[in-house]
Amino acid sequence: MKLFVWDFHGVLEKGNEGAVLSISNRVLENFGYKERFSEEDNLKLYGVKWYKYFEYLLPKETEARHFELQQACIEYEMADPDIVERHILPNDHAHTVLDAISKTHDQILVSNMSSVGLERFMNAVSVAEFFGKNKAYATNSHKKMLTLTKKELVSNYIRGKNFEKIIAIGDTAKDMEIGELPKTTTYLYAHPGRKYPKVKSHYKINDLREVLREL
Repeated sequence: MKLFVWDFHGVLEKGNEGAVLSISNRVLENFGYKERFSEEDNLKLYGVKWYKYFEYLLPKETEARHFELQQACIEYEMADPDIVERHILPNDHAHTVLDAISKTHDQILVSNMSSVGLERFMNAVSVAEFFGKNKAYATNSHKKMLTLTKKELVSNYIRGKNFEKIIAIGDTAKDMEIGELPKTTTYLYAHPGRKYPKVKSHYKINDLREVLREL
């Protein structure tokens, strides 16, 4: 049996960057800033921790203010969960690929979100059925201190198990760090028409169905 390790944002979903842009700029307005994120900024930053958006846009502000703005974004999103659902969709072929893998192999989801946020997002794009109990993990990366990285979470999951191979699918450098584990192949994903980040990986894909070569 093989283990497939999935990232969520920018991989199993599409469109959420629109919600991120809308929320981020609304919070900037609420805090009295004149600066705004452009579409280009949003695509460039998408996938990094939210406070780093504000670090990029407001470099003269303190770290404490960057985290304060991030927290305001999280609270805004929680107060209006429909804002995400107005933007987010399952990625192309995500359900087909997850279903095919589930028939013969194991798969887990490891995301930078909070546990509460992860469950809500999974339900929003109808992928929760593919990740049952102890199959979806959150790093809570919005906090200053992380307990475990993605690589460490996967390392803990495979301890005591004998997987033939690990396949990690993601769109950031942190996702590709999982490739440092033994018997791991990495797939760096980017939506069609988007640039790949400058990260080492075994494969670069823009169609999730290419992962099915591992079956």
